[in-house]
Amino acid sequence: MVAHAAVLSPPLPAARDGRVVPAVPSGPVPPRDAWALAPLIAGQPAFRAGRWIRGKFQYPGSPVPISAALPRTPAAVLVHGADGSVATLCLDLDTSKAAQSVVDGDAERLGALLTGCGLRYVHDVSPSGGRHLYVPLEERLPGPQARELVDALARLAPSLDPSPHQNPSTGCIRVPGTLHKRGGHQELVTPLSAAYDILRRRNGTAQLAALRRALAPELRRGREQAGRRAALGNQGPRKDAACGDQAEAAAAPRGGWQSPLRATAVTGLYDTARYPSASEARMAVLTHLAACGWTLEQVRSELTGQFPGLAALYQSPRQLEKLLDREWTKALQRTTDGVGRTSTRKSDTSPTQPTGGGASAASVHQLVNDLENVLYSVLDDRFAALGREGLSLRFLLRALLGYMRAMETDVLDVGCRTFATALGKHHGTIARLLPRLAALSDGIVTRIAQARHKHADVYLIALPEQHQELARQLTWRKGKIFGIRPVFRKLGDAAALAYEAIERAKDSPTTADIVRHARISRTTAENVLAEMAGYGMIHRDTGQRWHITHTTSLPRLARRLGVDQDVAAQITLHRLQRAAWHAYLDRHNPADNPTETDIHDPERDEYWMPPDDTSIPALWNAA
Repeated sequence: MVAHAAVLSPPLPAARDGRVVPAVPSGPVPPRDAWALAPLIAGQPAFRAGRWIRGKFQYPGSPVPISAALPRTPAAVLVHGADGSVATLCLDLDTSKAAQSVVDGDAERLGALLTGCGLRYVHDVSPSGGRHLYVPLEERLPGPQARELVDALARLAPSLDPSPHQNPSTGCIRVPGTLHKRGGHQELVTPLSAAYDILRRRNGTAQLAALRRALAPELRRGREQAGRRAALGNQGPRKDAACGDQAEAAAAPRGGWQSPLRATAVTGLYDTARYPSASEARMAVLTHLAACGWTLEQVRSELTGQFPGLAALYQSPRQLEKLLDREWTKALQRTTDGVGRTSTRKSDTSPTQPTGGGASAASVHQLVNDLENVLYSVLDDRFAALGREGLSLRFLLRALLGYMRAMETDVLDVGCRTFATALGKHHGTIARLLPRLAALSDGIVTRIAQARHKHADVYLIALPEQHQELARQLTWRKGKIFGIRPVFRKLGDAAALAYEAIERAKDSPTTADIVRHARISRTTAENVLAEMAGYGMIHRDTGQRWHITHTTSLPRLARRLGVDQDVAAQITLHRLQRAAWHAYLDRHNPADNPTETDIHDPERDEYWMPPDDTSIPALWNAA
């Protein structure tokens, strides 16, 4: 694969006093003077000399002690000490991992984060356009903890290469003043006197603790991924004799966040063998986003967020403003016409278009409001007595009501995998819970048709006569009802109930009020409230009452926790399972030939959640 990077804007100007600012340095620092900072950055006073080996530049051989003389060849100081600890966090923003404008944007964003946590750092720039940020520490940090922090920062900055911190014996980085492999020197951007001051009066533990708090979602995501890798390693390779290679493919779906179009939108790099120019690459990305239910306004808002690489595919901001509207219109047309099989709106087991119950949209919304009253006053109490199963039943019913409101129908023919995607659960769990819900809902949920071939069970949602008077005596509640919003796939059902109790309460509740309304234990409530407060989702006033923090974006927090990857992987898995089921049906019913919608394109058909909770219907359609 050949990668190509397009530049949106020239490299950011200088950084002063540890911050990226739009200013030009007063003058270059001589390389020999800048090299004097090497012992203050290194984990031990040694460096490795670099050279080309079989077409690849490497730093082999034994370490050489650092001296006052500037090395005559490219040199990289060792990041770790002899005991594996580090004295400086070394953040390497590399143009081989993302386009130049993405590197510059990452440097500015990481600089703002570090400064906001009270951390000072030294900044230099490479002749190739890469940037290094050095964060000196007053107390040496164990290698695994340093690696965890740098990995967390890499989840915020796609151009950050965490490899210097990944190997305690060979991890190294070129420091200010050193030669570059293709000529030129690593140029110090922070003024030399300020760099000396930062490296001698190093950052304390309080500032490092503030950084950990700011990176709490990324740190949690990293620990979960490490746990999954460890679990897979303990299990070892396994192959299902009944399903063979197909089971292996379904167990480890490809695509999701790692799909090429997603990587292009994030980094600005693309495969020139597939896309002759940046124009074709960005049209592929825009078509993909249109198929996932994004709007033009959402795409614009994320050009400085999720999609710095998409912005980098335009030659300049002026070209972006000139072409984006036109190309988005073309992408919508391609999606509508089905050109290139880009549409992601396919159901797993049946078409997502509801069969319809003959009810008007207004009557459906009124029915949902009445059913919410029954849910909160009767069914939540009943289900809470069933323990963990009851917790899942409460959210399955919420998902049913949410789907009714989104699709404006009281007859639902929704597959188990669609509900599983909406709730973040296994489809087998949903298949077990749906009959239980129908049996325990007092006639609210009734199965009227059984699943057959590619069609799911059909359920009628109605307000039974015994609950009609109660439902209409109670006042309708403000706000929306959700199944599981994406962020709560990570935080759990109890956290979703506690958040709902705060969000939909008439007055700001205390912890005791939340325990009573959410019907969870006091200990569970305190734990989830503390966790959500740590993520900035909620806050408590001086009167010990809880409030929603409206400046915290739940979709953005979900993305930081890696929910988008989980959703994409789950949808991919479901589509592979769906393809296997359809292939089975075709073998036993030759007249039922596969259609184009049964074909899976691993690059184009992965779902990418729009960045707000108003896009829930698009997620239903994608699932």
